Amino acid sequence: MSNAERKEILVSQDELELQRSYIEKVKAINDYYFETNAKRKRAHIVTFGCQMNAHDSEKLLGMLCEMGYDETDKEEGADLIVYNTCCVRENAENKVYGNLGYLKHFKEKSKDFKIILCGCMMQQGTVVDKLKKSYRYVDIIFGTFNLYRFPELLYTNIETGGQVIDIWEEHKEIIEDIPSIRKHVFKSSVNIMYGCDNFCAYCIVPYVRGRERSRAPQDIVNEIKSLVEDGVKEITLLGQNVNSYGKKLEEKVTFAELLRMIHQIEGLERIKFMTSHPKDLSDELIYTIRDCKKISRYIHLPIQSGSTEVLKKMNRKYTKEKYLTLVEKIKNEIPDAAITTDLIVGFPGETEEDFNETLDVVEKARFSGAFTYIYSIRTGTPAANMEDQVPEAVISERFNRLLQKLNPIVHELNLAQVGQVLDVLVEEVNSQNEELVTGRADNNSIVHFKGNKQLIGNIVKVKITSCKTFYLNGELELN
Repeated sequence: MSNAERKEILVSQDELELQRSYIEKVKAINDYYFETNAKRKRAHIVTFGCQMNAHDSEKLLGMLCEMGYDETDKEEGADLIVYNTCCVRENAENKVYGNLGYLKHFKEKSKDFKIILCGCMMQQGTVVDKLKKSYRYVDIIFGTFNLYRFPELLYTNIETGGQVIDIWEEHKEIIEDIPSIRKHVFKSSVNIMYGCDNFCAYCIVPYVRGRERSRAPQDIVNEIKSLVEDGVKEITLLGQNVNSYGKKLEEKVTFAELLRMIHQIEGLERIKFMTSHPKDLSDELIYTIRDCKKISRYIHLPIQSGSTEVLKKMNRKYTKEKYLTLVEKIKNEIPDAAITTDLIVGFPGETEEDFNETLDVVEKARFSGAFTYIYSIRTGTPAANMEDQVPEAVISERFNRLLQKLNPIVHELNLAQVGQVLDVLVEEVNSQNEELVTGRADNNSIVHFKGNKQLIGNIVKVKITSCKTFYLNGELELN
């Protein structure tokens, strides 16, 4: 271990102990409230954006519960509300501002009501300036780099009654062992790295999440072992680009090597990961997925555009031909793999010819699914200043044509699964029909079938009997 690593561990331990002292201080305040009022204070968290944010919200909830708050799934009646924000899409930001106007009425009813904003949106200076000017009733504002300091920030606000703003411009140490409460007892997400070094022209993430930084492999393995001991059967490894994991570690470890380490953990039944960048997906990783049966046969591989010219403007660092070669290699080595993607319509300068290249990729790659986006200008990104912004009417028409090309292929691939028996992790009682349960197959397909809540958290065999475009129907295979 290097001197720098030893120093970071010591700093992390000291910081964690400091935050635990603030947890105890806030808990003492809330315990006194309970003794006086015979009820616990309640906290509600609203999460916008990606799985990384969802995992951060689990940590926030863990800290809040240790500080003496009970979780509530409603804003009405909550004593503290956290908005964990996203800035990838403009409509997500607008929704936050709209909700803040609504919360102002809560604040007017109770001076002790707390409004807390955190996450990616807070890393933008223009947003913080707007909040200072027009939303002075927000109690705490912090960003993506200092989530672990939440107890200290909350205690400071309680003690002073003043607005607390704590925005860092870069990562410092990675703090392990932050309290966390999982949404599901049988599955969990695990951060393997933070930040991003890719600087795609349309993306704000590197500016709000910081530069790429990998966690130590043993810390990841230890966390997963603890989760498995606590009943977790499926883990999802998270990173903005998991394929570049380990490049900055002093002792280099590839993502494929990390996967093989995790694959050896006894009791763990399924491993998923996201997101993969095509430029860094190696043969070693493909062979690892092929050889390790616990790794889900599901690869999310965003292409964004089928035009090599547009990809160059996007700073994606691969071509259409290289991407299709990669897809072919995956399908040759892992025939049962489901490949999904991200597609952006209307990137600045996109011509009709460029868009047709995207349709061609959809037809050749035959994606099992895709997250499709209309290009959204994000202030602070290179693309925001590009000329030849595509008119909205043109984007809308192209977007509809993309779905017309994509959806029949997705349906065909689902139809091919009818008659197969799939391993399905049961996640919940179906929201539309209480006689059904819903889960995810090993290839990430959504599966509905008749069952009861006792099946939740178990991996069971389900024979697929029919399908729709975006999900499968089946029946439980009895032993």
